[in-house]
Formats: sequence, structure tokens, C-alpha cells
Amino acid sequence: MSRWDVADVMTVGAVSVQEDTPFKEIVDLLEAHGVNALPVVDAFDRVVGVVSSADLMAKIEFAGDDDRVRLFEARHTRQARGKAHATAAGDLMHAPAVTITGGASLPAAARIMEAAGLKRLPVVDDLGRLVGMVTRRDLLKVFLRTDEAIHRDILAEAADGLPGVEATQLRAEVDDGVVTLLGQVERASVIPSLTRRIERIDGVVDVVSHLSAVLEDEARPYQAPVMF
Repeated sequence: MSRWDVADVMTVGAVSVQEDTPFKEIVDLLEAHGVNALPVVDAFDRVVGVVSSADLMAKIEFAGDDDRVRLFEARHTRQARGKAHATAAGDLMHAPAVTITGGASLPAAARIMEAAGLKRLPVVDDLGRLVGMVTRRDLLKVFLRTDEAIHRDILAEAADGLPGVEATQLRAEVDDGVVTLLGQVERASVIPSLTRRIERIDGVVDVVSHLSAVLEDEARPYQAPVMF
């Protein structure tokens, strides 16, 4: 079964800056390459942080402001105020950087981005060196897989190893990534497992099951005993 990983969709050879890269050069690079963030690397090309357009905005937000500590001021506001006086990437960046390896799965990358509230991740090798960047938009490339490719994966492995499921008794129709399952299985209890397996195939948008079963053996939801 095809399994795409981060290396299949990332941009190879991402533009980066070093800790001593000046403020205006960072702005020039963001504009020239049409990106909102740049990884910051050390002398060995290891990612040590990320500097984004949001980090640079403090220079505008707090321009001409004084440095007095405000009572009850939020921590992130104090940090932003400090960046208003920064002139190089090392003082502007978020560190440590949240990174991912090229061998990580697309679901893993999506979960990391969602949990950290990020739109992009630096991709690193086993030594932490920068090899590329992956964005949310890159992850969506998996849905560009053709219906034919998805159908081949379903035929090849979707039913493999599931008891009571014979590939010859199944028929799958794929239309714009939506899979419709037709046919019959031995036990109804296996249908949810089969459906979830197909949902995990790269490029599947949804699965609609019209499967029937010889034996209706779906387990009933557990109900706790009533105590008197």
C-alpha cells in the first residue's frame, strides 16, 4: 500500500538565515521568496530556531514605546516588546524550533502543526541539519493522487489479513477520492475495521460503505450495571 511521507511533499533546499543575519536582510528574504518564516541555522546547518514575520512585527507595534514593565502585562507581550529592539535573527527567532524528519508520516506532520499552531515545519535529517520545509499546503498534495492509484491500493492490500473478508467478494468504486464499498463480508463486526483501513490510504477523501454481512454480529455498546 502506498504510504506517503514528509519527504514526498516537502520543498527541498529551503532558504535559511543564520543567527547574525540582520533584520532588513530577513525582511528582504521573506519578500523575495514569498514566505512568512525562515529557519535559523548554525555553522553546521543545524536548525536552532525559526524567525517569522510575526516576530518582526514587534518592530512596528512597539516603535517609539518605552521599556517600562507594565503591571499585569502578558508574558507574550513582554517577549514581543523585547524583540522590538532586536536587530538580528538570533534575538528575533523562536527557539527551540519545532522540526520533523523526512521519514515522518503526513498524519504525524499534521498533528504536530495543529498542536503547535504552526503552518510550516523545517525538515531535518538525523543530525538536525536542514533539508527542506513542509507546509500545510504541501500536506494536501496527497489528495492529488488519482482515483486509479487509490483503487489499486484498495485491491492490493485493504482486505489483507482481515478475517472473513475476501477480496473477490468486495467491489470498490472511487470518484474524486470518495470510495464506495459494495459487496459482502462474513461478519458485520469487521466492516468498521475495513472502513478505517481504507480511510488511511493516501488520497482517500471519504469512505461510504454499502457492505452487507452474512452474520450480523456487531457488539452492543457496553452498559454499566444499575446499582440499587
